[in-house]
Amino acid sequence: MKKEILEWFVSIVVAVALVLLIVNFVAQSYTVKGDSMDPTLKDGERVVVNLFGYKFGDIKKGNVIVFHATKDSDYVKRVIGTSGDNVEYKKDKLYVNGKKVDEPYLNYNEKHKQYNYITGSFETKDINQVDQKNKIPKGKLLVLGDNREVSKDSRSFGLIDEDQVVGKVSFSFWPLNEMKFGFDPDTKEDK
Repeated sequence: MKKEILEWFVSIVVAVALVLLIVNFVAQSYTVKGDSMDPTLKDGERVVVNLFGYKFGDIKKGNVIVFHATKDSDYVKRVIGTSGDNVEYKKDKLYVNGKKVDEPYLNYNEKHKQYNYITGSFETKDINQVDQKNKIPKGKLLVLGDNREVSKDSRSFGLIDEDQVVGKVSFSFWPLNEMKFGFDPDTKEDK
């Protein structure tokens, strides 16, 4: 009987340790607040953020990330530009380093826009913290919400530091009937 109780105790301790390890170092659950990523991620959806993986790979354009926006708030946005990039929007069309880039995650919002343009037109130089070469400086990211007409993003608060990034959104799990995987689009540059 004592051996069985000891085995149960060890199993519970190991399970709790694994849960703590996963929650603190591998993945974390977040609740989406607001409509800035709609319809990709809706208000109230629960997502799992990979805390570990992006540190061994780099953050890529198109990744949906969670980052510390303020001391008390985390935001979820999509990475549009990384260090060394020159980003330009011309009438809702994205150009990175002079090449047109498809944004398939904007299709729904393009069809349901309330104004002429959802993103509008701007260049990297219009965002604060940009270097003299009109490129995103090392260690900085340009992020935008998918619901551009309502999103508070780099167009309003500027570039973010890479060290503000909590992790990459891996999947949404709540509500269960809307579980989604694969938020990174197959973006391709037109030549």
